[in-house]
Amino acid sequence: MDIISLTLGLPLLPLRGVLALANVLKEEAEREMLDPSRVRRRLEDIEDAEAAGEIPADEAAEAKQGLLDNLIDQRG
Repeated sequence: MDIISLTLGLPLLPLRGVLALANVLKEEAEREMLDPSRVRRRLEDIEDAEAAGEIPADEAAEAKQGLLDNLIDQRG
């Protein structure tokens, strides 16, 4: 029985590997989104860009609000 299941399951091994990798990447992305220090750094980057005149104030406010909304949605 093991030889048969191995033979039939062998073509699916690459797919299983890709799915496992996708799961790891998803977990890492979620962990980064929830990391308060990363969110704080992104907020500081937005404020620095706004102060330097690289982005307008309304665009900076929208970006900040988006970061905070994502943080609240993921935690709540």
